[in-house]
Amino acid sequence: MAETGVAETGIVHIVDDDAAVRDSLAMLLESTGLAVRTYESAAAFLTVASGLATGCVLTDVRMPDIDGLALQRQLVAQHCTLPVIVMTGHGDVPIAVQALKAGATDFLEKPFDDAHLIAAVQTALQAGARAREAAAGSAELVARLATLTPREREVLDRLVAGHPNKTIAYDLGTSPRTVEVQRARVMEKMGARSLPELVRMSIVLEGTRTG
Repeated sequence: MAETGVAETGIVHIVDDDAAVRDSLAMLLESTGLAVRTYESAAAFLTVASGLATGCVLTDVRMPDIDGLALQRQLVAQHCTLPVIVMTGHGDVPIAVQALKAGATDFLEKPFDDAHLIAAVQTALQAGARAREAAAGSAELVARLATLTPREREVLDRLVAGHPNKTIAYDLGTSPRTVEVQRARVMEKMGARSLPELVRMSIVLEGTRTG
């Protein structure tokens, strides 16, 4: 098992039953400053996968016992969201397509050049970092939404639907002045500086409910 200092984007987890391939990939990626861990089987990686929050997975497709596709399915079952890159041999493109449909970030067909591999890994690590930032942002918005009173939620829903204060006041059986006060509270609690920003927040929150 090889490892360098942990980068902000996390560790590259190499899963391959061929020791020579593992070592050469690790040496290449470590030479670019990336942190690397290697695993001789999918089963070995699965013992630690559920505790991993950052990084990406670089796995061979053809392995004994648990192959790359099965590994990918089990990672999903474990709620492991690390980006996955699959390595395939000549003629395995249909398998790679299956992997992509199941959510893999990319596939590399052997033999691949070093630059292509490094670029694919860096892209996967960056995608993982962006996904974590988006998830953290969504969680923060959900927490802010929870601070609204039921009436403020009603005002929020009508604001993002484009209703003016007078219409909202009529719908809720209150005065436009009261709606103005409630609107200000909604904006403050949600951390929105403008109505367009509040609408964008609402779209993100809708995605958390339907995703």
